[in-house]
Amino acid sequence: MRNEIADVTVSALTLGPVGFEDRVAAAALAGFSAIGLSTEQYMADHRNGMNDRRMMDILAAHSIRLSEVEFLSNWGATPTPGEAESNQKESAAFHIAKTFGADRINAGLFNLLSLDSMAEKFAALCQRASGLRIALEFMPFGIPNLRAAWEIVRCSGAQNGGLLIDIWHWVRSGMTSADLQIVPVEKVYGIQICDVGPSPLADQRYESLHHRLVPGRGAGNVVDVLRLFANQGLAAPISAEVMSDALLAKGTLETAKAVYAGVSSVVAASGYLPPETAVG
Repeated sequence: MRNEIADVTVSALTLGPVGFEDRVAAAALAGFSAIGLSTEQYMADHRNGMNDRRMMDILAAHSIRLSEVEFLSNWGATPTPGEAESNQKESAAFHIAKTFGADRINAGLFNLLSLDSMAEKFAALCQRASGLRIALEFMPFGIPNLRAAWEIVRCSGAQNGGLLIDIWHWVRSGMTSADLQIVPVEKVYGIQICDVGPSPLADQRYESLHHRLVPGRGAGNVVDVLRLFANQGLAAPISAEVMSDALLAKGTLETAKAVYAGVSSVVAASGYLPPETAVG
């Protein structure tokens, strides 16, 4: 039975490298209303015989949406002639979002440039996206914090550019309510929920990709973070992003169930109310 409080997406990486039909079925059985999908997963599914029509039928059969697309990170690279047109990953992300009606495409940067250069390149990415929403994510091993990400979005002037707040990155980057106060709430396009261990690992990128915790089972004070968001007027959609090798070892469905239960619990306890989106 679906949680009546929140419409929740299970992110692309939470369920690991599972095929599309199994991904959707596990998400639906666990209670999620939507899935995320990466460009790599989409292309692998197509290599394995899937096509867009079949994917749409599977989503409809399970009353599941495809709500977010992962992850564009090479838009800050030095351009070469024709690169924008030939970039397979970017083209795939745009195609997925348009075909399946995704709410947003998530993006970030690992090769940091000057603010002016990053804002210019982000504006160009948003322009190439032809009205699709691009959500820029900060992380301690990339764009380092919310303020920096917001400056890129603000200076870009892109109407379809906004922010993605991942609670793992929020905690590990040491964000506070003061950091959020500078951001217009309508420019936060999504919130990704997980929990964190009591102490960061030496390799934070590795930790982020392999050792996240189910919300409510760690040291991230996720309920308090969500309550802070609610008090500041945020009402962005929620996705669960719990990349955990230990959890995936228990199987796709068990992972989906555990993550959904954790997300539902912290959302209910926090009073955070994301928008609800009906499946068409």
